[in-house]
Amino acid sequence: MNTTRLRRARAPALAFLAALAFAAPAAVAAATEAGAPELKMRLDDFERAKKTVQLPNGTTLGYAEFGDRHGRAVLLVHGYTDNARDWVPMIPYLAPGDRLIVVDIRGHGASSKPECCYTLIDFAYDLKLLLDALHIGRADIVGHSLGSLIAQTFAEFWPGRVRKVVLISSTAGPPPGTPRRELAGSTPGVTFREEVSALKDPLDPESAFMRWWYASPTPVNEEFLRRQRKDAAAIPVGVWIAVLDQGLTNMNLRATLPRLTAPTLLIWGAKDFIFGAEDRKELSGLLPDARVIVYPEYGHNPFWENPERVAKDIDAYLAE
Repeated sequence: MNTTRLRRARAPALAFLAALAFAAPAAVAAATEAGAPELKMRLDDFERAKKTVQLPNGTTLGYAEFGDRHGRAVLLVHGYTDNARDWVPMIPYLAPGDRLIVVDIRGHGASSKPECCYTLIDFAYDLKLLLDALHIGRADIVGHSLGSLIAQTFAEFWPGRVRKVVLISSTAGPPPGTPRRELAGSTPGVTFREEVSALKDPLDPESAFMRWWYASPTPVNEEFLRRQRKDAAAIPVGVWIAVLDQGLTNMNLRATLPRLTAPTLLIWGAKDFIFGAEDRKELSGLLPDARVIVYPEYGHNPFWENPERVAKDIDAYLAE
């Protein structure tokens, strides 16, 4: 496949964008039903499959399982302000013989939403305890955006629990000494962090901000996006800010990245407005043995835009 290749060392990234959920400039129109990939799983069926587990650290996690309970375990971890529903477009295309576990990370979906404790190690430790509760010794882990950073952290601190890693729309963080540039918000001259700080509970899922936040360069099923907006709006503003400040702004991915020794697949959309070409070069340069796929026509959520294609590539990698 001509979009799959091993990468060698690259030039340093120019900047790091602290906010890790999907977003696009205001010029990108919101997704519409026309031309969107058909959902092969009923959204209501997914909701009925959700359950919760109380972890020994006091955190409650929402999650759902699909596929063969005796198959290879694959843990899928969503991005910032999203939830386990993230994976609904792609689940029907993944290998039916796998045991798929999709999780709401803390602060999101049906999981606990405490006021504090949103560092990457907090998120990763929750996943370790979830696998313990499900009696899963080793799993493949697929993470998107913030979820990809959690997946990195999990694989670095508990390498014996990971077989392969897939990082979608990820980054290595800023090189030492590089000034951090804030992600622009939906309002010109206002950063995303400033825009989030100005939000008030309760959030309006149909506000211009939320529609901008869930915009896409190619069509995505509108009912799926509506439910995503609704669940994101149910996250308290304090948690939005806590995840940014505790989990993202002050993280140091590069310090622990050498611990990531599991075979790794890196996936990006070339129209990703969160992590661009320099982020791709930086992370793939630091992981020179990783396999890289870049989809030229897609954005930050390629598995929403073309779930069948992305699932095929992930399955092929995991099956090797």
